[in-house]
Amino acid sequence: MQFHHHGYVSVDPRVQPASGVGLDRPAELPDEVDVLIVGTGPAGMLTAAQLSRFPGVTTRIVERRPGRLVIGQADGIQARSVETFQAFGFAERIIAEAYRITEMAFWKPDPADHSRIARAARTTDDPTGISEFPHLIVNQARVLDYFAEYMANAPARMSPDFGYEFRSLEIGDGDYPVAVRLVHTSGPDEGKTRVVRARYVVGADGARSKVRDSIGCTMAGDQAHHAWGVMDVLAVTDFPDIRTKCAIQSGAGGSILLIPREGGHLFRMYVDLGDVAPEDHGAVRSTTIEQIIDHANTILHPYTLDVRNVAWHSVYEVAHRLTDRFDDVLPDQRGTRTPRVFITGDACHTHSAKAGQGMNVSLQDGFNLGWKLGHVLEGRSPASLLATYSAERQVVAKNLIDFDKEWSTMMAKKPEEFANPSELEDFYVSTAEFPAGFMTQYTPSMITAEPVHQHLAAGFPIGKRFKSAPVVRVCDGNPMHLGHHATADGRWRIYVFADAAASDAATSSAEQPTAGQQDAGQPTAGQHAPPSSVSGFAEWIANSPESPLAATPSGADRDAWFDVKVIYQQDHTNVDIGAVPAAFKPSVGPFQLTDYEKVYATDPAADIFELRGLDRGGVVVVVRPDQYVANVLPLDATAELAAFFAPLQRPAIRQ
Repeated sequence: MQFHHHGYVSVDPRVQPASGVGLDRPAELPDEVDVLIVGTGPAGMLTAAQLSRFPGVTTRIVERRPGRLVIGQADGIQARSVETFQAFGFAERIIAEAYRITEMAFWKPDPADHSRIARAARTTDDPTGISEFPHLIVNQARVLDYFAEYMANAPARMSPDFGYEFRSLEIGDGDYPVAVRLVHTSGPDEGKTRVVRARYVVGADGARSKVRDSIGCTMAGDQAHHAWGVMDVLAVTDFPDIRTKCAIQSGAGGSILLIPREGGHLFRMYVDLGDVAPEDHGAVRSTTIEQIIDHANTILHPYTLDVRNVAWHSVYEVAHRLTDRFDDVLPDQRGTRTPRVFITGDACHTHSAKAGQGMNVSLQDGFNLGWKLGHVLEGRSPASLLATYSAERQVVAKNLIDFDKEWSTMMAKKPEEFANPSELEDFYVSTAEFPAGFMTQYTPSMITAEPVHQHLAAGFPIGKRFKSAPVVRVCDGNPMHLGHHATADGRWRIYVFADAAASDAATSSAEQPTAGQQDAGQPTAGQHAPPSSVSGFAEWIANSPESPLAATPSGADRDAWFDVKVIYQQDHTNVDIGAVPAAFKPSVGPFQLTDYEKVYATDPAADIFELRGLDRGGVVVVVRPDQYVANVLPLDATAELAAFFAPLQRPAIRQ
C-alpha cells in the first residue's frame, strides 16, 4: 500500500483523499447524475464501489429498503470472488471472519441399512490448488458492508441512498437522456414520487427487476418443479460432520446440502422437499419451518437435529432463467447506438442456490460493467466500449445456468438413480474450476485480442482471469503475489516479462556496482542499461506518441491510466534497480517521487516464468481493469500493442 507520495499521512491510509464529486457530495439525491444504480445487492454495490474510484463521475445507488441489509440469502464466496475482494482491499479481513471450506463430505444410505445414512467419501475442496485464495462462507450482508466501507473511503465518498423504490424509466434525448421515476418508501416523504435524470442506469434490482421490465427484456427458461427449504439455524446435533460441507442423500427422505456458516455455530441446510406438481401454484412455499426441520430429521436418521434458534428460512423452487440481453439495445439496433440502461446479477440470470454461484457471478457482472462506465464517462474510451458488457456477460450466465441445471438435477436424484455410486462426488471434483469462477474466458473483441501470440505465455490464457504467481519485489526483497497489487482503480496493467538479455544485463550490472550506484541507487553519469528488448520496449512505451501512455492527461501521474511493471528472470539480489529503465520507475505525486515498487524478480522457490509458461525471450501481458488477460505479445510487437489500444482511446485524447 502506497500513501505518502502526496505528503505525510498519519491517519488510516485506506481512507483516500476526497476529490471531484467527493469534495462536496450532496446528502440528498440530486436531480441529475451520470450513473444511477438501482439496488444494493452484490452487483450493484461492486459497480458503485468501482465507480467511486472515478471522482469525476457522479454516481448514486438507490435502495428501497430504509437501511443496510441485515441478513442475506447468499453466503458462498468462491475463490474468484476473494481475488476480487483483494483488488478492493478487504480480502484479508473477510477471510478472517469467514468459514473456510477445505473438504466436502458425501453421505449416502448405509449399504447395510438404507434407512440410515453413512459417510461414503470425503473430497478436498480445491484438489489442484487453483487459487491462492480460499473458498469461503460469509453472509452476503457482510460483503455489502465491506463494499459500502470501500466506496465511503474512496475519492468520490459514495454511500447508498436508502428509501427509494424504482418505478419506471424513459429514454429520451439530451445530456441526461434517461428519466427515472422513483418513489420514497420511508421517511417524511414516504409515498411521494420524484424524477432523476441520468446518463446511464444500472438495474441491480433482483429477480423481479422492474428495470429489466422497463427496457423490455424477457426472461426465458424453465421451472424445475422441485422445491427446497433452506434455513440458517443454531442447533444441537449428534451428526458428526455438522462443521463440514456435506451432500447428504437419504434412502428415506431426499437430500440435504449442509453449509457450515461463519462464527463457529451457525449452519445452513438446503432440505429437499421433493417434486412439486404443476398445479401447486406456489403452495409449497407455505411449508413451515417446523416442517422443514422435521424433514431434515428424517433425512439425517439415525442422527437428530435439535434446532434452538432460526436466523432465517425460506422455501423456493429451482428456476433456470436467462434474459435475452443485458442492456436496452434491441438486436436490430446493435451497431447503430450504444446502451444507456444495463441489468446485472439476478435481474439477468436466476438459478438454484446450491452451487454457490449467484452472488459470485453477480459480482463479476458489476466488475465488468463498472470500469467500462468509468472509462467512458471520464473520457478515456468511446461509448462503443459499453456494448461489450452484454456480449461478454450473457455468455457467462448461459454457461452458469447449464452447469447449475446439471448440479441441481444431480442433487435432487435419489441414490438408486445414479449409475455410478460415486457419480456425485466425481462431478464435484471434476468441475471444481467452474464454480470457483475460473472457467470464464471472454472471446475476441475490442478489449480481448485474438490469441496470435498465446504460445509465449501459455499460463496466461487470453480472455481468462490473470492467474497470479509469486514474485519478489526488487527494491526491498519482499515476496508477494504479482496480481495482488492490481487494485480496483480502473487502470490497465501491462506486465513486461524481461528477456534473458535484459536479465543478464541486470545481473552483471548488479554484480559490479559503481560507487555512485551504491550511494544513490542510480547509474553513474554516462552509464546506461545495456541494449535489450526490454530497454527498447521501455523507451517506446515511455516516449513514443503511439504508446498507450501518450493518452494520459497532462498533469496526471505517468501511471494514472496504465500500470506498467517489469519482472526479471533473475532473483532480486542480482537485479540492479538503478539500471532499470525509467519507464518502470515513474515519478508520482506533487513531489515527483520515484516509485520503486513496479520492479520485480523471480522467486527462486516458484519461478513465475516456469509456473506460467512464459517465453524466456520476453513477453508483454496486458490485463484489463477487471483482471482478465486482454493480450499477449512479444516485446518487439509495439505496433500491435499500439493498434490494440487505439480503438479504446477517444481520438481527442491523443491529439
